Amino acid sequence: MASLITLVRNKFLEVLRSVNPPGKWKILVVDEHSQRLLGSVLKQFDVLEENVTLIESISNYRDPQPSFEALYLLMPTSQNVDRIIKDFSGTVKQYAGAHLFFIEGLDEQLFQRLTSSSAEPYLRGLREVFLNFWATEAQVFSIQEPAMFFGLYSPPRSDTAFQAARVRAEEDLRFAAKMISNVCITFNEFPFIRYYMPSHHPPLGSLKPHASTRPPPPPEASSRWRTNLARGAEARAYEAVESDHATKLLAFFVQDALEEHKKQNPDFGKYPPGSSEASRPRATLIITDRTMDMVAPFLHEFTYQAMVNDLLPIEDGSKYTSVVMCKVLAWFRSKAYDRYKFQSSVGAYEDKTATLSDSDTVWTEIRHMHMREAIDKLMGDFNKFLQENAVFKGEGAASLNDMKEMLASLPQYQEQREKFSLHLNMAQECMAIFERNKLPLVANVEQCCATGVTAEGKTPKHLVEEMVPLLDSREVVNMNKVRIVALYIQHRDGVPEEDRRRLYQHARLTLAEQDAVNAVVHMGVRINRTAADRDSKKKMKQKTHGDEYELSRYKPVLRAVLEEHVAGKLDNSLFPYVKEAPSAVPTPSSLRSPPPQPTSLRSQKPSWHRARSGVSQVEIRGRILVFVVGGATFPELRECYQSSSALNRDIYLGSTHTITPRQFVDDLKALELGGVGSKALPNGLRERQGTRTFQEYYDEKYYTKDAPPPQRAAPASSRLTPRERERLEAPKISPTNSLSSSVNSMTATQSGKDEKKKKRGGLFRF
Repeated sequence: MASLITLVRNKFLEVLRSVNPPGKWKILVVDEHSQRLLGSVLKQFDVLEENVTLIESISNYRDPQPSFEALYLLMPTSQNVDRIIKDFSGTVKQYAGAHLFFIEGLDEQLFQRLTSSSAEPYLRGLREVFLNFWATEAQVFSIQEPAMFFGLYSPPRSDTAFQAARVRAEEDLRFAAKMISNVCITFNEFPFIRYYMPSHHPPLGSLKPHASTRPPPPPEASSRWRTNLARGAEARAYEAVESDHATKLLAFFVQDALEEHKKQNPDFGKYPPGSSEASRPRATLIITDRTMDMVAPFLHEFTYQAMVNDLLPIEDGSKYTSVVMCKVLAWFRSKAYDRYKFQSSVGAYEDKTATLSDSDTVWTEIRHMHMREAIDKLMGDFNKFLQENAVFKGEGAASLNDMKEMLASLPQYQEQREKFSLHLNMAQECMAIFERNKLPLVANVEQCCATGVTAEGKTPKHLVEEMVPLLDSREVVNMNKVRIVALYIQHRDGVPEEDRRRLYQHARLTLAEQDAVNAVVHMGVRINRTAADRDSKKKMKQKTHGDEYELSRYKPVLRAVLEEHVAGKLDNSLFPYVKEAPSAVPTPSSLRSPPPQPTSLRSQKPSWHRARSGVSQVEIRGRILVFVVGGATFPELRECYQSSSALNRDIYLGSTHTITPRQFVDDLKALELGGVGSKALPNGLRERQGTRTFQEYYDEKYYTKDAPPPQRAAPASSRLTPRERERLEAPKISPTNSLSSSVNSMTATQSGKDEKKKKRGGLFRF
């Protein structure tokens, strides 16, 4: 199965290697966003190895380099097009030529402006690479737009705000569709598209049906027609607002973007006959959103990756900081990234960067294991490491503390030592928090609420008796109480308002924490219930699985969606196709491999229980791309990896952003305020009047301010007082004065040049 990180990395290397000027060396020109995309998969050394002599920012002042050709790797904004034209407009050209590579598709008007400008004679080529997305793991991508959560689900403040809120939401969804289409283009997949259509709630937030966002109603006489076709386009458009969920709009926007790309690139989605990829079945893109599973973001998960991101101070799912001081490791926070100090047996400290990424083999092997299994594997691998190295004598490690003691005496095995030290410390901190915060009791109540059954498979009859003491306890932190209350309300499908008030009193929740629980109503969850209310009918529910850990019984709804899709049982009314379904598209049998038999996840063992075979065999399997609007959880990431093996498919998960329970609760606190005070959108959603083109929206999103030109060093005489200047201008007998002044002038000029070099050299840190 192809790693998405490797695929994106190779695409960028292909771009760098495709430019070979006569003089061999080239200059790379980037903007702020393209530099971050490039730096996410390549180090600066990797870039310079491709005959790149200098990396420059297009927004900074750059000295002309007329003897070198430049490779521009930029976002397709109006601002960047104007900067390119400016580089070749003066009497002294910035470079000898320009090879243009845009991160995604360039608007036709900008293309015309570029080719009709003074820069046209210097353009050596123009290409669109469609890599505007973040490959965060081998099977995970993100568009890193956490603010979109508020743009879609925050309720408009007043009736007059609905129109502007819907326009903003559609702009955001068109932008997300463009990034999702980039992933499809990178895979060379023109997929079937399915989207989640909930039946238990109407469109939410800014897409909620409102008189100001509806088209004009149809003529009154047309209501006598019974069939949808006979009623005409006016009636259909008027009623379509009732089903304009974010998932539906996004699915149709993605379809439009891919069809537009297909018109300009007829070979898109095709492979040469006889190639290995020609036998790959056509992919399916499933678009869902956070409202499909509102249980998963609140649960405590005890698989390694999910648990450390929930309990430890890890930023962006990859950078770890610990406040615990121990004999082996002492962690502290840096401004740019997180570091830890390693203490050797002699007491010396070394600064190391603690980054959790796919390059860490220990991390990739244990991240989806249950914490107990992860610790057992760490212990086993460490003892095996001792046995394979004859320098160690005596018995192996019997506990985490034993391992820490022995790690301090391994200076010659630094890399392996650092990996073991990192994960041992993380595991030990997680287990300490697990016991200190009464998570066994908390998690048991959460699992009963989430699954609706006890560990014995029976209906929980004493759930309130088990829950209230935890809400009353001062040893249980308020964040965990918020999660318990939110799960209990979902378990009961809403509670009477008086019962909810009592739960808040028992838990002693602050007003902001109460707001977080109340805000789930804007995510399609019913929180108030009267005696006359019936249970809401949710067609897609999680299924219980046997032979599991008692505190890990709940499985995300996404798992059931993938199982039923592969088995051909996924309800078409709940997940309709945008256009044709796979069975409606005839495909020559010679171009398809025999469909593999799906394996049920109920009986499938987790991937870590299977030994790796010695012979690697490339298998062409169908792809399933999943995109979650509003944020994906780490348990859902794990399900995609495990389902890939169980269902014999290449499954990739994308989302607007990846969320932890703490982050989700914090976002819910600010949901009714339009994001004000949140980490992603501290100033809240911006109010905008009037309409604008998508290019104007795109230009604003990627706008960067040009840096001012560097100030040249002033002559030495200009910094002197009038009396000092008179003394210098007076005739002197000693000839050393003229030499001294010339040296001062040279020193000042040289320092100015050195300052420029330092600024250029410090532009990027890949």
